[in-house]
Amino acid sequence: MKRIHQVYILGLLPTLLVLAGLAVEGPVQAVMGLGPIATSPSILLHDYLYVGGLGATLLNAGLVGLICCALIVLLDIDINGPFIAAVYTVIGFCFFGKNLVNIWPIFVGVKFFANTQKAPFKNYALVAFFGTTLAPLGSAIAFNGNFNGVWSIPLAVLFGIAAGFVLPPLASHMLRFHDGYNIYNIGFTGGIIGSFFTALLRSFDFAVTPASILSSEYHLEIFVSLMLFFTMLLFIGLLLSRTAEQGIIEATKQIYKSSGRLVSDFTIIGDYPSTFCNMAVMGYLSCLFVLLLGGTFNGPVVGGVLTVVGFAAFGKHPRNTIPVLAGVVIASLFKVWEIGTTGVVIAGLFGTTLAPIAGQYGVVAGMAAGFFHLSIVMNVGMLHGGVNLYNNGFAGGFVASFLVPIIDAFRRDQNR
Repeated sequence: MKRIHQVYILGLLPTLLVLAGLAVEGPVQAVMGLGPIATSPSILLHDYLYVGGLGATLLNAGLVGLICCALIVLLDIDINGPFIAAVYTVIGFCFFGKNLVNIWPIFVGVKFFANTQKAPFKNYALVAFFGTTLAPLGSAIAFNGNFNGVWSIPLAVLFGIAAGFVLPPLASHMLRFHDGYNIYNIGFTGGIIGSFFTALLRSFDFAVTPASILSSEYHLEIFVSLMLFFTMLLFIGLLLSRTAEQGIIEATKQIYKSSGRLVSDFTIIGDYPSTFCNMAVMGYLSCLFVLLLGGTFNGPVVGGVLTVVGFAAFGKHPRNTIPVLAGVVIASLFKVWEIGTTGVVIAGLFGTTLAPIAGQYGVVAGMAAGFFHLSIVMNVGMLHGGVNLYNNGFAGGFVASFLVPIIDAFRRDQNR
């Protein structure tokens, strides 16, 4: 598949978002709504659909997505599974937490680290993209009202750059903690860094606490738009498969055989057409999950759906995600959290970070991972105060590191 076609397809979603954002409420209203979004504390869960409106949220997501695509082109980065996942994840979280302002300190911090290593920024670009999980750290300091306005912006920039600077070295070490069974490795790393900085801020009487500001106004419009886009993605995959070296069915089989454990690049394990089709299927599956639970398509839920779709190029497929989703649903039936609430819905969607456990060890193990994940993710957010957007990746690291050694021990015992 030609690189120019890869660029066009990767840029399709952010381009559509920009056009929709300008059209849905008018350009003036959309641009004006970017102000409240940019000056929001942005910690979990600040739904930008509520903060700035539909047009501004779509415009914010589209513009940030195009910035990521432009960096990929300018740095001459290969558009593979990890970078597809990164761009879709960044776009998804631009519905709650990431914006045109707060991503830059993280990028600068990663760039500074690259300079200290005398390495090109492109070597750490993937960490920079995913590392925007800590973008709310700067927003919380600048716009939470705890600091005087004169000092708040410089401190916000400083903390954001510091977080970006320490991300690359820590990310490689944190991978050992869960041994690749938590796909959102940067989410786990961000949780550690976020907890460190949050504890530091709290020790100076700076309040950092999670929030819950959610919209329910655009449920139907968002659902219909997502379904149309996934259908478009499926059509693109099927169209490209006509000229692919192997058939779409055979390539998809290769993807479904993968456990999804890091690093599983489906553009290599299968090919680009089968990857795009898998992304569409995972989009349909995610939307179905939201509807079956009675959830609402708000900012965080859209972020969850698009993250699942992105990682359908980098580790997730129906065979290894459905058991985890089932485990979260079963847990919600017995635990104190009501099924259908946004917390449970996004715990299921983002909880598919544990898909490699189901892929490696089977359905029962995947369901157990989902069952335990709901409890962990509902409790670890207080550690970082919501400044780590990938809270499920943080929780997933603990679940994987707890379950996998136990499963391995019993499997070794059975083999003996």
